Amino acid sequence: MGRVIAAGVALGLCAILLGAPPANADDVLDGRLDLAVTLDDRPIANATVMVDPAKQIELTVTATNSGGTSVKVRSVRVSGVALALTFFAYDTTAPFEVPAHSRVTRTFVLDMADLSGQAIGLLPSTVELLDAQRGTLGEATTVTDIRGSFWSVYGAFGLAMLVLTVLAWLTALLALARHRLPANRWRRGLRFLPAGFGTGLVAVVSLSVLRLVPPEPAIEIPVVLGAAAIAFLLGYLTPHPAPGPSGDETVRFPDDTKEFNR
Repeated sequence: MGRVIAAGVALGLCAILLGAPPANADDVLDGRLDLAVTLDDRPIANATVMVDPAKQIELTVTATNSGGTSVKVRSVRVSGVALALTFFAYDTTAPFEVPAHSRVTRTFVLDMADLSGQAIGLLPSTVELLDAQRGTLGEATTVTDIRGSFWSVYGAFGLAMLVLTVLAWLTALLALARHRLPANRWRRGLRFLPAGFGTGLVAVVSLSVLRLVPPEPAIEIPVVLGAAAIAFLLGYLTPHPAPGPSGDETVRFPDDTKEFNR
């Protein structure tokens, strides 16, 4: 049971450490576009933008091409990411071309009614312009305040991590109470490690759902690793397991033919 819980919590950690997508090769190529984006006439740069899934959203994108060749845009994507996992993504196909050394503005009306069942709270979000090969031509980032359901995918993810974390703590503390932790201090620390990872993940999701702090890498990674380090230290400092409850000691006679307990 303990291994199953540890695997579940470790999966959430891997999402942070290993789930981030590799850098797009277009980032180092010419021809990228600089974007200025407004959502319902509100600039998204350095702002928290509220998104109500019950209402349509007017997205205005101004693309500036500083390169010497024209850039063809095929679609626009709006996505939200937390813990390196994409919890929502909306693509709208609307081809247009941005000539060299010029600026083009396009307005899109997005129906994001399904967002209520996908996310809730503060989420880092990105608006991207994509080419025909789904490569990123330009992007703008913001933080969205999503007025979704607590039972959305993101909310259910946080609830699942909470359950796994509680089970991980109960398993570790029950082993401590029964003196069944390993004698080696490092192994005892590792026994508490999954509970610490889970605690950090739950803290990150909770702060996001409560609209206090968005789950950005600069915040989520220190919180998760810090909670894991504290849990490991607690396990490392737990007392050495006591001997068996009866304190029995086996005495063997020299002729190795008889033995009894005292």
